[in-house]
Amino acid sequence: MRYSDFSQLVDEVFGSAYGRVLVREQVLPALGDRTPAEALADGAEPRDVWHALCDALDVPLEQRWGHDRHRQAPPPR
Repeated sequence: MRYSDFSQLVDEVFGSAYGRVLVREQVLPALGDRTPAEALADGAEPRDVWHALCDALDVPLEQRWGHDRHRQAPPPR
C-alpha cells in the first residue's frame, strides 16, 4: 500500500475532515502509542498503520476498502 492509497482510504472510510483528525490525533497502542501520522513519519508501513487504525476503531472488514470492493491490502505482518 502506498501513502496515497492510505490517504484515499482514510477519506473514503472516515470522511475527509474526520479522517484527517484521526490520523493526526488518534493514539494507537498497536503503533507504539503513536498517532498514525507519527507512525508514518517514523517510517511505518502504510498498510500496517491502516490495519491498526481500522482495528482500533472496529471498522468491519467489508468496510475497510472504501468504494473499491476489489481493493484490499494484505493483512499486517
